Amino acid sequence: MSDTIEKIKCLIIGSGPAGYTAAIYAARADMKPVMYTGMQMGGQLTTTTEVDNFPGYAEGTDGTAMMEDLKKQAERFGTEVRFGLVTKVDLSDKVGGIHKVIVDETKHIEAETIIISTGATAKYLGIESEQRLIGGGVSACATCDGFFYKGQDVVVVGAGDTAAEEATYLSNICSKVTILVRKDFMRASKAMQHRVNKTKNIEVLYNTEIDEVLGSNVVEGVRAINNQTKETTDIAVTGVFIAIGHKPNSDLFKGVLDMDETGYLITKGKSTKTNLPGVFAAGDIQDKEYRQAVTAAGTGCMAALDAERYLGALE
Repeated sequence: MSDTIEKIKCLIIGSGPAGYTAAIYAARADMKPVMYTGMQMGGQLTTTTEVDNFPGYAEGTDGTAMMEDLKKQAERFGTEVRFGLVTKVDLSDKVGGIHKVIVDETKHIEAETIIISTGATAKYLGIESEQRLIGGGVSACATCDGFFYKGQDVVVVGAGDTAAEEATYLSNICSKVTILVRKDFMRASKAMQHRVNKTKNIEVLYNTEIDEVLGSNVVEGVRAINNQTKETTDIAVTGVFIAIGHKPNSDLFKGVLDMDETGYLITKGKSTKTNLPGVFAAGDIQDKEYRQAVTAAGTGCMAALDAERYLGALE
């Protein structure tokens, strides 16, 4: 392990819209931010082929290109972007305290402020055909990608409020929405179930799972299996929306930072402040409601401003 300790004014853990926006604002405030991108540089948006709803891209763009634009912008103002994974943290609970971080199990860093933007990872079914067609018709975000399936038939997989919300959202865009529910009941709230049941172009298939996503390069349908009768049915669809939840990437901070029962970091009021002074959280790591690139970017801006004000108050 390296004996050299690097001292940093503002450390950003994680990339994506939140991290890069925080970096832009922090760099412009002369906080000399250093970002460690994590293993997926640019975050989960890099798995999205088309981004049509982020302001400023009149003709749309793809997720990887957009993240590269944000990275270049952050670097233009002096952000040092590094590929690496934070593997251990020792966070101070004192105002003005120094937060100690280890990167890739070897590099020691001491930071005056930390902005956490490690995001959340969408849960997938894990079958080969689904993984192969992510970005080719398989999505984990209806509000991100639903527009591309206007007037088409799609499938939603899931049984909770998220699945019900995704299905009702898609029902306003698509010709037909089929919800595949693994058990013989939905876990969604009664209000959401009533909304689903009252929507004419939504069909719910219970005791049903995806056996295979059909198609070579793009989704052409799904092979559904009834887990009671073992009968299979091919359903012709062009889009498959997986709505079985997200896992916040917060394991590193368990027992250190306040988080809810599912692992989302809890921030104070309308700020990005965590329960420890000088530590801020932005993007999907603390937002389980909206989970959009533009809202993540907004909280990235807030985190940098919160960090700047925190340091200013120490002077």
